[in-house]
Amino acid sequence: MSIPAGPPSAPAVPVSEAPVRRWPPPAKGDLRRAAGRLRDPRRVAAIVILGIVFGLLITGGIARGELVGADARAYWAAVRIWLAGGDPFNPPAPFMPWVYAPWLLPLFAPWALLPWEVAWFAWRWAGILLFLWSVHWAYVRRPLATAVLVAIVALPVAASIDTGNINLLLVLMLWAAQWARPPAAGLLWALPTAVKWVPVVFLPLLAPRGRAWGLAFLGVGAVLSLVTLPAMLIQLETLAAFPRPLRIDYLIFLWALVPWLWVHPDPGSLVRPSAWRARLAAAGATARRWEAVMRSGPRAGTAQLLAAAGGRARAWLGIGG
Repeated sequence: MSIPAGPPSAPAVPVSEAPVRRWPPPAKGDLRRAAGRLRDPRRVAAIVILGIVFGLLITGGIARGELVGADARAYWAAVRIWLAGGDPFNPPAPFMPWVYAPWLLPLFAPWALLPWEVAWFAWRWAGILLFLWSVHWAYVRRPLATAVLVAIVALPVAASIDTGNINLLLVLMLWAAQWARPPAAGLLWALPTAVKWVPVVFLPLLAPRGRAWGLAFLGVGAVLSLVTLPAMLIQLETLAAFPRPLRIDYLIFLWALVPWLWVHPDPGSLVRPSAWRARLAAAGATARRWEAVMRSGPRAGTAQLLAAAGGRARAWLGIGG
């Protein structure tokens, strides 16, 4: 039985005649803009500073080798010890004790159930990549200011990446809180605040409704702390006994100011003497006005003052009309 012939094949094209895909040359305008950026002395200085800083960070990370991840390993081991019915506040050597609220342990469980090599790789590189993204976001908007601030926080960032300390991830959560919708913003502020006290000062940077949600979630954390009060007391004892050197690593939280400062129309007004004189003058005028109201009628003045304070508080939290 004969096999039917297939469709005729297309004629072969010689290699020398095959079409070659050529990328279009860059537009002259793009080249001029790139050259203009390199002629900007502030941008050149920013590139040099960032190059030196990241070079030192990479060199330090290579020099450390495998002697890394002590803090992250403590979090990982604490969850596993807790799941096994042990005491995460008094772990066996060489692990460090769990020093955070006990009700935070379940939040780490999905990550801690991974093998240590996988868990450490995910923890470390999540922090590195998200930090690099934040540097890129800031550099596009304010190159030199970004480079100077990166140089200031370089040591605490390096320490956080080296040991796997949670500080860097807390800072990045505060970054996300300043852009997220109110419920998510409140949660992203409340969780870092429950872990460490420093993020509490970043509440004013959130949108009004985000502040309200943040305080609500923080209230939930307070209730959970009361429910787990015996374990909370042990945690406080462990924290008090834990060696606490000078916390230079908390400088890393300066990086959480970047999203707010970099989009502020006049960030210099925060340190300009004339701006502070104007604020003090306005505050003095308000105080004198309320003093006159109180003198005219203490009872009515007190009622007006409380009503005005309540209105300002509701507006600050985005509650009501």
